[in-house]
Amino acid sequence: MSLTPEQIGLIKATVPVLQEHGVTITKLFYDNMLKAHPELQTVFNVSNKVHGHQPLALAGALFAYASHIDDLGVLSPTVELICHKHASLYIQPEHYQIVGKFLLEAMGQVLGDAFTPPLLDAWASAYWMLANLMIGKEAELYKAADGWTDFRDFTVAKKVPESDVITSFYLEPVDKKPLPSFIPGQYVSVMVPVPQLNHAQCRQYSLSDKPNEKYYRISVRKDPGLNASGDASAPAHPGYVSNLLHERFNEGDVIKLSHPYGDFHLTNPDSTSPLVLVSAGVGLTPLTAMVNSLTELGNNARPIHFIHGAHTSASRAFGEHMKHLERSVPKLRTTYFLTKPGEADKAGESYTHAGRVDLSKLSEDDLFLEDGKTEYYICGPTGFMLESKKTLLAKGVDESRVHMELFGTGGVPAS
Repeated sequence: MSLTPEQIGLIKATVPVLQEHGVTITKLFYDNMLKAHPELQTVFNVSNKVHGHQPLALAGALFAYASHIDDLGVLSPTVELICHKHASLYIQPEHYQIVGKFLLEAMGQVLGDAFTPPLLDAWASAYWMLANLMIGKEAELYKAADGWTDFRDFTVAKKVPESDVITSFYLEPVDKKPLPSFIPGQYVSVMVPVPQLNHAQCRQYSLSDKPNEKYYRISVRKDPGLNASGDASAPAHPGYVSNLLHERFNEGDVIKLSHPYGDFHLTNPDSTSPLVLVSAGVGLTPLTAMVNSLTELGNNARPIHFIHGAHTSASRAFGEHMKHLERSVPKLRTTYFLTKPGEADKAGESYTHAGRVDLSKLSEDDLFLEDGKTEYYICGPTGFMLESKKTLLAKGVDESRVHMELFGTGGVPAS
């Protein structure tokens, strides 16, 4: 299916309208669809919906789609990202029927008479052109999963605190079958029932250890649900699933997992070029999987610089593990930033710089800038990632060598 020149013109003409009314349209869409199909609440992040992240992200995606309707190749990375997330949630073709119906209806409700029959037809054609593309890509991902086509039961084999806010869960399949491998950096979706909501919720968590056939490991930050002011006593929506995992799930309990997915991963695991891994907070989890996988090569490992920011050394996960690796792998180095170093941190020299991660404080040698093949992987809050990327580009790094972990259409990390 392709669009006519007239339909392309109509859709591009709606760009200013979407800029003005996009969030109103997408909020109405979510409200109407989930009221009619409450079973879909499992796959939509309630916290992101309440915070407004989800409507804002979808509005941004609609705006981008309309803006580039005559050059969709620009959106290929975003489409790839969304398809991987959809696959981790086991989205099916029939779901696209539901979404299309309520999205077009919401556009009609908000735009009124301006949403003329020709404009409706143009948007319906544009929606299905994209939907069929995504259905095809997701079918390929499901096929590559070798029969793992729905959520699978896993037992919490071990629950290990890694810091005062992050805990690792070692998850083994109930059926005891060997686990498929994954590319370090990828994630799984976790589905658990949420009593406060009376339905299950899914969240994506990066795999935090190297691939093996026995278990997957996720490392989860407890989310107190601070509001924008940072006041824990003010009304806020905590990370439902994250907190449930910390407070209610113990060794021996069962949760449901998806097959590993995600397009944020080592693009060339066999490369010998330097690697710079930059993270903040729980963003270190996919990068830790990369480190654990690559340092197995010992003296033959590629040069790696692991750069991480946390509030204190007590909130920083895998500290002792990284020290051990740094002692045993000559080509691994670490740099730590702490925003709130205490006296114990200062006395123990457990950090390199005070303050937030700032790549401008590092030397050319620290960032392997002389090597034109160095790759940079960044994971953490969206603003942090964008600022880190900006600094690297200003230092002359080609954008194609900078990779960031973004969840969803708007880069909103899962809670």
